Amino acid sequence: MNPALLPRALTAGFLALVIAILPVSANAQTVLDKVSFGTNWVPEGEHGGFFQALADGTYKKYGLDVTIVPGGPNDNNRMLLIAGKLDFFMAANTLMSFDAVANNVPVVTVAAIFQKDPQVFVTHPEANITRLEQLKPLTLFVSKEGISSYFQWLKTEYGFNEAKVKPYTFNSQPFIANPQSAMQGYVTSEPFAIEKAAHFKPGVILLADYGFNSYSTLIETRRDLIGKKPDLVQRFVDASIIGWYNYLYGDNSPGNALIRKLNPEMTDELLAYSVRKMKEHGIVDSGDTLRDGIGAMSDERVASFYEKMVRAGVVRPDIDFRNAYTLRFINKGVGLDLRPRN
Repeated sequence: MNPALLPRALTAGFLALVIAILPVSANAQTVLDKVSFGTNWVPEGEHGGFFQALADGTYKKYGLDVTIVPGGPNDNNRMLLIAGKLDFFMAANTLMSFDAVANNVPVVTVAAIFQKDPQVFVTHPEANITRLEQLKPLTLFVSKEGISSYFQWLKTEYGFNEAKVKPYTFNSQPFIANPQSAMQGYVTSEPFAIEKAAHFKPGVILLADYGFNSYSTLIETRRDLIGKKPDLVQRFVDASIIGWYNYLYGDNSPGNALIRKLNPEMTDELLAYSVRKMKEHGIVDSGDTLRDGIGAMSDERVASFYEKMVRAGVVRPDIDFRNAYTLRFINKGVGLDLRPRN
């Protein structure tokens, strides 16, 4: 080869090498991390932000290929998380986190999507119930799980009596038939169902407004995943938070369409009702989230709830409740710019 042509040949060879490599690099950047997330019930508005993040591409923007595994009455997605079959799980409330510590289950709460537990009692309008204490003389329909959790707090903090309790079997007819009764439910669903079935608008008493300060709709993961892949955990938490802002304040039609596809019994009317009530009662976005962003938690709040549950005899007094959660991935103001300015 002519020596004068050597630099040009080297340059051409280098360019060819760069061109050959570029498609591979670009393709590598599009490879998404596969993530599985299990919910604790069938798809509904109360899960909306997660489905929104999947449907509108937010998870993908954060480098995640997310599969949402819906729960149901015969499913136990939390066991799948513990067994390593799922990466994240949507736990019901902080009591589940305390129970994990008590039983040495290696899961950790990394975000609290609901600042307020949506647990309510619904009442007949003619009873004119406006305060929690006014429920005491009524027949109360409470589930087995409710008796062992929030009702123990009602006994300790407000002097409620189990003699007034009848089993709640997720059938509203006994409540509808008895004007001197109240029934447990979620603020985002049961009042709507009662209004449709009984043709009256029930009264609503939200326990969170009276000091039942559990976080709800938690994102849990395994302790080992935090240790091995903290960046993946952070991206899933951040993307989920963005999904919730978009679901509450943006165009939530992609999330709702996915919910309806997976749960054909879900109606547009109920989805709209759930979103409206979540916003009206500050279920997702209130308190600390106004400063720290959706998903926020604080040591003081968890400690306060733990102390209440110990007094109520629901939680053992000898556990280190601080092992139930971490603030590492939250309280960073993610998504605050997506909240509408008043």
